[in-house]
Amino acid sequence: MHSPELLLTLFRKMTLSRRFEEKAGQAYGQKKIQGFCHLYIGQEAIAVGINEALRPDDPVLTGYRDHTHPLIRGADAGMLMAELFGKDTGYSKGKGGSMHLFDVEHHFYGGYGIVGGQIPIAAGMAFASKYRGEDRITVCSFGDAASNQGAFHESFNMASKWKLPVLYVVENNKYGMGTDIARVSGEPELHKRAAAYKMRSAVVDGMNVTEVYDTVKELAASIRAGEGPVFLEALCYRFRGHSMSDAATYRTKEEVEHEKQRDPIQTLRQQLLLQKLATAEQLDAIDEAQKKICEEAVAFADASAEPPLEDVYTHTEVVEGEVDVPPRARVRGATDVRWPTPPTDFKVTWDLEPKDAHAPAAVFQPRKGAA
Repeated sequence: MHSPELLLTLFRKMTLSRRFEEKAGQAYGQKKIQGFCHLYIGQEAIAVGINEALRPDDPVLTGYRDHTHPLIRGADAGMLMAELFGKDTGYSKGKGGSMHLFDVEHHFYGGYGIVGGQIPIAAGMAFASKYRGEDRITVCSFGDAASNQGAFHESFNMASKWKLPVLYVVENNKYGMGTDIARVSGEPELHKRAAAYKMRSAVVDGMNVTEVYDTVKELAASIRAGEGPVFLEALCYRFRGHSMSDAATYRTKEEVEHEKQRDPIQTLRQQLLLQKLATAEQLDAIDEAQKKICEEAVAFADASAEPPLEDVYTHTEVVEGEVDVPPRARVRGATDVRWPTPPTDFKVTWDLEPKDAHAPAAVFQPRKGAA
């Protein structure tokens, strides 16, 4: 059983994500957001369920459909929207934009425009946690098409070999841009690929936030206990096109409307009402509160200044002695920022390649009649 407090939190965060994405979509149509913009509408249960099951200090990475993760981890909605608008008050001073969000304060490390680019980086971050003797786990999500990238297989091999504390999550929404994943994958049941690396795998209904939460809670405990990496396949569906410029003509209106019957927000809303854990008025009030947050975020982004021209060539490299000012401190004058600092004094007790751990060499025996 889930507590009413947890269910209401899940509802609030999914609603916040939906309303933020709707505002982003409107702003894109008004040309306030330039370039690419990939909305998360329909897939909210995955990011919300995952993050609610983690610790706040567990690192999280994802691809370019990345607005929801930092938002629900505690990032400033106005600064996120300003980043999408390319404004100076954005988290990266408008230089990252929609596809490259980054919020170190809340342990969100991207936002990657290269398909699958985050997969090896997540392995590296998990390696660092194990090397330092931390009990954090790294979570990396990506789309179904990214599972056909070479870096996917290289990273899985290393993660398995070194038993890295990483949870890989493929958000299988059926389409890699406009191509059905079954058309381009020898094994379309993507979780089965983990078997090649002796890695544990699981499948979850990515349209059910409580199922995602429960699954990730159990898997995270396993990984944190040193039992090695896990590959989770979350089956889901996006209600909008691949990006704002995608008319999604590769699927029918009937298909989309059918999938909308599984809307994760409406599913949880009905659960709360049926179990009498909240009234319709209370849930509507929560929704209105999230709308207000997003309206204020747009107003903040609208009122923010463009980056100055002299900043064109700044922040392209780390300069020795340069002051590292957290974004919320720079923009909002926040004094409560907890900025992560890597340890400087630690002993490494992990033997990367134990001498007695080598598997016996396989003996090749040719078949009879082989030339």
